[in-house]
Formats: sequence, C-alpha cells, structure tokens
Amino acid sequence: MAIIEVTSLRKAYGRKPAVDGVSFTVEEGEIFGILGPNGAGKTTTVECVEGLRVPDAGTVRVAGHDPVADHDRVTRILGAQLQESELQPKLTVREALELYSAFYPDPADWRPLAERLGLAPKLTTRFAKLSGGQKQRLSIALALIGNPRVVVLDELTTGLDPRARRDTWELIEDVRRGGVTVLLVTHFMEEAQRLCDRIAVIDRGRLAALDTPSGLIRRAAGSTVISFTPSSPLDDLALTELPQAAAVEEKQGRVTIHGTDDTVNAVITLLARNHITAHQLRVSEATLDDAFLDLTEASA
Repeated sequence: MAIIEVTSLRKAYGRKPAVDGVSFTVEEGEIFGILGPNGAGKTTTVECVEGLRVPDAGTVRVAGHDPVADHDRVTRILGAQLQESELQPKLTVREALELYSAFYPDPADWRPLAERLGLAPKLTTRFAKLSGGQKQRLSIALALIGNPRVVVLDELTTGLDPRARRDTWELIEDVRRGGVTVLLVTHFMEEAQRLCDRIAVIDRGRLAALDTPSGLIRRAAGSTVISFTPSSPLDDLALTELPQAAAVEEKQGRVTIHGTDDTVNAVITLLARNHITAHQLRVSEATLDDAFLDLTEASA
C-alpha cells in the first residue's frame, strides 16, 4: 500500500515554477529515492510532503493525511532530516536528544542511536562546537528519535567522510528492516543505487523518470560498456557502425564503446575478422551516473 501519495504537485516562487505537475507514490516499507540536478525541485517536493510548504496545486497525502491540514497528526508519523538545520548553539548533543525524545509518546532509545551514528563521544559537546558532519549525524538521529513510520532524509550523507557515509547507509538499511519507509533525496549516485528500491528523477520541476535503479540503467543510451586495448589499430568507421553503439571513445590507444549486449558480440566478431587481440578486455554495466546524465540531458 502507498504511504505517500503525490498527485499533480505544483509549487512556484513568484513566476518561476519549482515543481510542475509531479506525481508519484511511495509504498510502505520501501526506500524511495529522489534524484535531480541542483535546483530541479527535489527539496521543494519533499518540503510539501513534510508540510513545510503549501502546494499551489495538486495533493499530497502521508498515510492518508494532508501534511498541511493534518500537520500535528503527520508529525507523529513522519520524521525529517532537513538539508539545512540549526539548533540553539549552547545545546549539547545529549540535551538535544533528550529534548526531542520528550516530544513523542513512544520515542526510540537515543543511546544506541547515538552510538551507531558516532555521537556517543560528543554527548557533552555544544551544538556550535560540532563539525559539519557531526551536525548532520545529529540531524539524522533527531529524525529517527520519534519512531516514525516514514522518515524523509534530504542529502543524507553530505559532509560525511566515506567511512561514516557507509556506516550511515547500514543504519538506513536497518531502519527499513524495522518497517520504516524512507524517502531519500540525494545527489550521490552510489548511495541511490545501493539503497533505493525505486527512484524518481526530477528535472526542471518535472518527473523525468520513475523506475528501479537497474531499470533506469537499462534506459541509458549505452547500458553496456566495452573497453579494451587493441593489438593493432581499428578502423574508426567500423567502430562507429557497430550495432547499437551509442558512443565510441579512444584515448591513449584504449577503446571504450557504450552499447548493448549486441554490441559486445559485434566487437568480438570484428576483432576476430581482423585478427586483432583485445588486451585487458572489460565488459561492464553502465552506472546510474550514465542513466542520470542521459535522462537529464534529454529533458534539457
């Protein structure tokens, strides 16, 4: 069942539309990602889901409730980690966790949460003295402390080092296993590909695509990447005329071709016919980066 429903959402600032007719649903228990270039309308969309923005048109429902009209009820269901947030500078980490726990009738135990997010050594540190990454981790903890059914995470791991980022991914996977639905806004493609069940790509305020990570990758112009160093030069025309070859690059003697499985077979045939050996042959799947660039360039 859908726990979040967004239908024909529109929001403008002055005459500039930030979100222009976006629709999607988020199923209960999934990790749903939102990707898009800077200024695409991602944050405005989730702020409407959180009840922080009032839509100009369209509807938003969280577990059947309007986030604006039923704001108090939705805040009991939904936790949010904002892209940018501040606390009172003199508040310590412990005081923030205890304060936010007091807002909920059945809060999570903040101690293991602080431990998992690497905040345990900083419990007596004032907010103003925390690094950017530590503030981000505290924001995540505060989003989860109310035992929400849905948590919205906007730029989840911005400012975190690679180790902390991967630890946070494991935490989010644990949160989902506990039955919490996650709405994740990110610009890290690796993060989206690892965590998300489905992804909405928003560009220029519109929905450019909605699919699983693998489904989006299959949409890439060259969903399979073949690279090799030929034992002798290959004819450029022969390479560009390979079936379903979307792009051919040659750099320092190494050839890279973006195509499909049919392209791979054609490359092997071409090499055999010309008695050319392919040194360091690599065949790999395109990445979510490739799919994202194709989708956003197509709508430009």
